[in-house]
Amino acid sequence: MKLLAISGSARLASTNTALLQGLKKRAPEGVELQVFQQLHLLPVFSPDLEGAETPASVEDFVALVAQADGIIICSPEYVRAIPGGLKNAIDWLVSRFEVIGKPVVLAHASHRGDDMLASLRLVLSTVSEQFQEQIFLKIPLVGKSPADIETLLHLPESESQISAFLNAFIEAVNHCNVLETQGL
Repeated sequence: MKLLAISGSARLASTNTALLQGLKKRAPEGVELQVFQQLHLLPVFSPDLEGAETPASVEDFVALVAQADGIIICSPEYVRAIPGGLKNAIDWLVSRFEVIGKPVVLAHASHRGDDMLASLRLVLSTVSEQFQEQIFLKIPLVGKSPADIETLLHLPESESQISAFLNAFIEAVNHCNVLETQGL
């Protein structure tokens, strides 16, 4: 199984990316989890750039989405909203088929961000009918150093939350795959 984890942060030392890297390290055997943290490389969406004019960076991103069995998104809140880079990436996907029906879940690395999460849930439920809102991971890491984050993610409570989150998502992806093969 291939999972794509998208960091909604363009920051190099992002706590969201650190959480996704922690998920990658804890992915069960047989699950390949790839972290995408290059939203800053995608040009601003324009319908004029679709089709034959689609930039290579967008084609590469779309290919990652197409190859994934499921998508995990982890994003900060910027001014109580979805960060522009993440919204831009989603905009590149809306007129395409690669994300339609793809299981998608959210993880969150902050104790705040409810406005962004509500907005992102609305957007994702519009983009994919397989948005799994009930599968959600929240581990507050804001203001923590990389070493502190690694320590926090190794705590039994965090390990348990991550395991439950990944197992629930893997089960949802498998269920979606069964429905797809049955034509439902």
